[in-house]
Amino acid sequence: MNEFLTTGILYFTSFFTLINPIGTMPVFMTMTRDLSEKDRTKTARKASLVALLTIIGFAFTGQFLFKFFGISINSLRIVGGIIFFMMGMDMLQARLGKVKIAESEVRTYVNDISITPLAIPMICGPGAITNAIVLMEDSNTIPLKIAFFGSIVLVILITYFILFFSSKILRFMGDTGKNVMMRLMGLIVMVIAVEFFFSGLKPIIVDIYRML
Repeated sequence: MNEFLTTGILYFTSFFTLINPIGTMPVFMTMTRDLSEKDRTKTARKASLVALLTIIGFAFTGQFLFKFFGISINSLRIVGGIIFFMMGMDMLQARLGKVKIAESEVRTYVNDISITPLAIPMICGPGAITNAIVLMEDSNTIPLKIAFFGSIVLVILITYFILFFSSKILRFMGDTGKNVMMRLMGLIVMVIAVEFFFSGLKPIIVDIYRML
């Protein structure tokens, strides 16, 4: 029982750190600032569900898919970095704030951002995917598998509730506060993007250098 509890805490901590729901919240708030509370809740729910299914999917098939397509997790980090950088640039220049979403386009907008970039790669990023693949391989008993899947579900539930309550924070901040936060978070997201990009590029360059 002690081993199960210790392993469960370890699994939970690793996923919570890598998914970082608190860090996801400001990006979610800026991207959903013009949506109604109902649409914002729907976006949070769909992003969390897609992220959960993606992490579980990679846990079962990750090793096979990566070997089949001949890709590495470093390539995923580079792509994630590029997506983050473009998103951060828009936030820094307040482009998201300038575009008022038409009522007829709300459904499409919610579907788009809930999958990319919120679910992938914001919630379910390269780190969470790698962690899921590695821990799935290590979870070779039924109790360990319960701890593994339980920790994923718990972290995603916490992520959903954090995003859900972001609407109350939005109302409290007002328009000026939202604009300031959007520019500030744009800068932070761009820094994260650079870290993502070079953490994926460095191992590839080292491998190329070794082959020469």
